Amino acid sequence: MDTSDFRNGISILMDGDIYTIVEFQHVKPGKGGAFVRSSIKSFKTGRTIDKTWRAGERMEQAFLERRPMQYLYNDGTEYFLMDPATFEQTSVTKEQIGSGIKYLKDNMDLSVMTHKEAIIGIEVPSFVELEVTETAGSEKGDTASGGGKPATVETGAVVTVPFFIKVGDKVKIDTRNDQYLERVK
Repeated sequence: MDTSDFRNGISILMDGDIYTIVEFQHVKPGKGGAFVRSSIKSFKTGRTIDKTWRAGERMEQAFLERRPMQYLYNDGTEYFLMDPATFEQTSVTKEQIGSGIKYLKDNMDLSVMTHKEAIIGIEVPSFVELEVTETAGSEKGDTASGGGKPATVETGAVVTVPFFIKVGDKVKIDTRNDQYLERVK
């Protein structure tokens, strides 16, 4: 593929790593040749870098496959997943799961990204419902709209919640930004 095929979300191979195009812009200055300015995100490091390409420059496209898997358990070093269609189990490392590891719960459905049959990334659901296991007690005068307090949920993650949340409450959390959304009835 070349720079004229760029679209947001397309993955490319560069320097032995897989990058996803986050944003791109074709630029045709009045003088000189056209070029493409882009922001790309590395799958290995998660860092976003800016890269400029000459118009028509070629690179290899990385074809990623997404498939659903179910989280089973971990033994301290490896995390075991199961393909719900074939019941085949595979293990992954903490690094492959990334920051979403703090929300993993037994039997949770995940989205696994593979490139040439190798697992390169795992996505936890965008929203999870977890029970609060530890938090400071509420006091008279605490309101639903003012401030918050730290709370530990059943997976061990710490999230800031409103003062009215107490131990035993179920809360909905946005895993993309670690934010409390609502109390679940």
